[in-house]
Amino acid sequence: MNPVLKYLKHLFAGQRILGNESALNGLVKADGLLQDLIDDKKIPGLAISVHKEGQPILQKGYGYSDLDNKVYVDPRATIFRIASVSKPIAATALAHMVKDGHIDLDQSFYHYAPYFPKKEWDFTIRQLAGHTAGLRSYRGMEYALNKPYTIKESLEIFKNDALQFKPGTAYHYNSFDWVLISLTIQEASGIPFENYVQEKVLGPLGMTNTYIPERQQGENHTRDHVSNNKVLTVPDEARVTSFYSKNRFGFRKAVEVNNFYKLAGGGYLSTVEDIAKLGQAYLEGTVMDSEILSQFTTMETINGTPTFYGLGWQVSQDKKGRPYFGHVGNGVGGYANFYVYPEEQMVFAILINCTDPKVQEQLDEVIETLVSRDASSA
Repeated sequence: MNPVLKYLKHLFAGQRILGNESALNGLVKADGLLQDLIDDKKIPGLAISVHKEGQPILQKGYGYSDLDNKVYVDPRATIFRIASVSKPIAATALAHMVKDGHIDLDQSFYHYAPYFPKKEWDFTIRQLAGHTAGLRSYRGMEYALNKPYTIKESLEIFKNDALQFKPGTAYHYNSFDWVLISLTIQEASGIPFENYVQEKVLGPLGMTNTYIPERQQGENHTRDHVSNNKVLTVPDEARVTSFYSKNRFGFRKAVEVNNFYKLAGGGYLSTVEDIAKLGQAYLEGTVMDSEILSQFTTMETINGTPTFYGLGWQVSQDKKGRPYFGHVGNGVGGYANFYVYPEEQMVFAILINCTDPKVQEQLDEVIETLVSRDASSA
């Protein structure tokens, strides 16, 4: 077999979409950039899934999901912490609540949770979703808590703190906003947040490899489980990646955390295939009525200044002015990129099993290479 064809056979999974020579070079360059991250020991492991017009053009695993046992990353099966890429999942659930008339985005949060301590100012669900409600962000090691909180129990962390500003007057990104949204969804639906998400989002979109962390009693005891509305079933342990952090001496196992209480803001686990399914559903308009979803994927402004955020989605343009929406996620033992390019009909899902590995510049170059590759093959 021709060496180039042999290389391509191993590079691409699923249906292949190979264009002209320039486009082919773009794919090869992107593959090389990702492999460099492994060779240069920037990250332990990575999975990527890139779709163009609903078809995968690059889906591959790099490096290890388990360094000690030399288990390779499988792009279809390896399960990562997706950190704040959880927010678009939760935002999709919130959109269903709006569509069904159970939540009004411009209603006061206190309408749904009157027991939450009153603040100097009122704030709405829309302001929570767009990070303009004034809630604070993590302090100290709060981002790495290992306590078996329910969503409602976790209010103890921040419920007595004052708002940082009058709601609607500034933007301040944080995950506590989405803790309150998940609480609102629970109160309005009458069922646990994770069950509502399973019923309205994960199940209908075929996201069968998206998981929740179990809220387990006891110190340093957290395992990852899948929700199916009735029970939590343990998946194959080999499919869940080990979680790492990095220092000047190399990679080490990340600290134990329990992210159950902040599912909506940063708690889910998933595969790149599943995350790509979510993005594709938005491109194809199969989630729900576009009029409702457009509120979520439209950039908000404050006094004419863009926040570069919609409702649970980052919304912006790349350096060449191409619009996209998606999310970047960073959490203990996990780093994620998720982008939807509507004009190019492209979806990008990249997951890494390491806390903030400082490789966003390289990931941006990979995405730029592939988007430009697509333009050259048009």
